[in-house]
Amino acid sequence: MTDPQIADQIVDTVARWVDAEVVPNASAFELEDAYPDAMVEQMAEFGLFGATIPERYGGLGLDVSTYARVIEELSRGWMSLAGVVNSHLIAAQLITRYGTEAQRDRWLPQMATAERRGCFSLSEHDSGSDAGALRCKAERDGDEWVINGTKMWVTNGERAGLVALLARVGDEGITCFLVDKDPGPSSGGVTISHNVSKLGYRGLETVEMTYVDHRLPADRVLGGPDGVGEGFHWCLASLELGRVNVAARGVGVARAALDAALDYAGKRETFGKPIGQHQGIQFKLAEMATKVEAARLLTREAARKVDTGERADMAAGMAKLFASETAAEVSLDAMRIHGGNGFTTEYPVERYYRDAPLMIIGEGTSEIQKMVIGRGLMRGERP
Repeated sequence: MTDPQIADQIVDTVARWVDAEVVPNASAFELEDAYPDAMVEQMAEFGLFGATIPERYGGLGLDVSTYARVIEELSRGWMSLAGVVNSHLIAAQLITRYGTEAQRDRWLPQMATAERRGCFSLSEHDSGSDAGALRCKAERDGDEWVINGTKMWVTNGERAGLVALLARVGDEGITCFLVDKDPGPSSGGVTISHNVSKLGYRGLETVEMTYVDHRLPADRVLGGPDGVGEGFHWCLASLELGRVNVAARGVGVARAALDAALDYAGKRETFGKPIGQHQGIQFKLAEMATKVEAARLLTREAARKVDTGERADMAAGMAKLFASETAAEVSLDAMRIHGGNGFTTEYPVERYYRDAPLMIIGEGTSEIQKMVIGRGLMRGERP
């Protein structure tokens, strides 16, 4: 577990940076869909690309509880920044938990410093929630593997130098491969075939990646020879970290929307007094604040369970479900409190409103989270 004093120092440092550098500039980058190179470089200097990577490999070795607090602060400023590190750290966690010692020694030190950025590639056009239906395939050819297929919704896909790729190996099942590539639109048999334009979650790339006879050495199977067929199971386990990340993002966005609404309600006047003194607005603010606090507590409980080694799939599902839906509800309520101003790009609430749907969909839709929770309850688990 991370020392509480160190955890507070890290979170406070990130929070001050968000206030000074991110909040004043995020909307300009987001509206232009421009990649924030300087912000990402500062995140690397903070060590955030190695946030959950063990210290022996050069990472910060933070527990998930501290990591969630960091993600909340980043998302309070600009939710896309949390996405820059999320898929990177999911890939790193797969290697940490399931990789061979040689794979950990090779990749994790580079990932901890952001020398090599990582991404996670599971989804395809016809296999989103039904991830087990993926068609990307890997075939043995002597001492190599040959990859063919198309993957969708790959965050950081173009800038990444390492892809944790899920592909089907004949009758042996879904396997995770470690694909090293040069950052850019193409590398060997890997091509960025489409850059997805999005409603929100802008400023970082979300791409389609196509593999055509891309060859990998035999040692690129995660976990070595015994890892063939284990990829889907390992992927689901590692998505717990992703779901805590998305839950923390939801808390951060909802918190930013609430803060914006409170500030506006204290300044905007109607009928001779600030609108925050009207009972109708106070009721709305009270509901918003209560939901934000509940989302934060659910997220911290899920992170705690991950840290202590308890089964956390149901807790992570609850946190992700409630926090993402809360972000959508609170951002809409903040826009309503702003009235016509909330519909303009002069105020940040329209960005919160556009970013929120990604969290309802990403890392498993709200409906998938309900299935996870329901199955857990029927197994006899209780919150």
